Amino acid sequence: MEKKGCNNLHPQSMCPAFGGLRVLMRIDGVQVCLVADQGCAYGLTFVSHFYAARKSIVTPELMNVQISGGTMIDDVRRTIGEIALDPAVKFIPVVSTCVAETAGIAEELLPRKAGNADVLLVRLPAFQLRTHPEAKDVTVATLLNRFALPDREKKKKSLVILGEIFPVDAMTIGSVLQKIGVESVIALPGTSLEDYAEAGRAEACAVLHPFYERTAAFFEQRGATIVKGNPIGANGTAQWIKRVGEALELDPALVDAAAEEEGQKARDAMSRFGNLQGSVIVAGYEGNELPVVRLLLEAGLDVPYASTSIARMPLGEEDHKVLSMLGTEIRYRKYLEEDMDAVIRYKPDLVIGTTSLDSFAKERGIPAIYYTNNISARPLFFAAGAATVLGMVSGLLARKDVFRSMKEYFTT
Repeated sequence: MEKKGCNNLHPQSMCPAFGGLRVLMRIDGVQVCLVADQGCAYGLTFVSHFYAARKSIVTPELMNVQISGGTMIDDVRRTIGEIALDPAVKFIPVVSTCVAETAGIAEELLPRKAGNADVLLVRLPAFQLRTHPEAKDVTVATLLNRFALPDREKKKKSLVILGEIFPVDAMTIGSVLQKIGVESVIALPGTSLEDYAEAGRAEACAVLHPFYERTAAFFEQRGATIVKGNPIGANGTAQWIKRVGEALELDPALVDAAAEEEGQKARDAMSRFGNLQGSVIVAGYEGNELPVVRLLLEAGLDVPYASTSIARMPLGEEDHKVLSMLGTEIRYRKYLEEDMDAVIRYKPDLVIGTTSLDSFAKERGIPAIYYTNNISARPLFFAAGAATVLGMVSGLLARKDVFRSMKEYFTT
């Protein structure tokens, strides 16, 4: 399918600022002040409730007269002051988007504190940040640069887990890390500014998602060891545990025993789906697609094509090499047209993609589900993640003939 028009268009993804709002609005005591035009305010208010934290955002009324008339910064400062009157508000992030005048707000013209609340400018312009996963990275890095405590002695056997994870995954990770001797774990993005303050003292940072480049650079500058990869699938689980152990110089015997145990649990979980057969296309815009593909391949499925909205990044290079070696065609900064073309070329048995691609696949009688709601909203890691994802995929593949029958019914 030929891609028409400009080849440098953004990938079809939601507004990048959404990723930053998702991080910010889950912080305790927060009230976001959005500095944008009415269109941005309308769309981002919706996603702040539906996808972020069921909270409202506050914004000064920025009509053309304020934006072009030179009163905008006064309106923003007044809005910050009004927000700060609420004693429950402890943090006021001022989020600027890609409206030219609001993107260029001078940080020095904003207060650093208002009432009991810290004030922080977070710039999330779409012309600079092409996807919402990368906006998460910018937001976390901005928070750390402001709130992480100045260089102090590292906290022994302490680890930052970097990347949004499902609650069950968090509990499993915590249990395994405790078993191998990790004494302190901070999960970022987090709900407490204290977590961001203490994170700078961590000895190591396990980066679960490859798009956290700026945040990983922050920890490297602070002298923390970066742990790559994630505990997905049997091989990935054992390898990840060993890498954490090496980074924190933990007892090798404890680490090896836990790696063997958890790896075997994952293998046992995957063995329940030993008869899995079929071709699956994975095409999301969350930035964590390639590890999921690795799990599907390890389970014996064919994944001829995978795509993601983020760029090819050093933190994800290991997954890229494994998938390429196993024959998966990978698209970064993908377009919907490329995904649609892959469906036509490969004729998969299942599509795990964006809503637009899912509709395209279903029109052709191919089972399809939305990646974000069905993968990112489920456990992914260790044995529990393998069982959950493969169980869902197995059920969908078993019903693929139903989709074909539905297509025939409506088209004949």
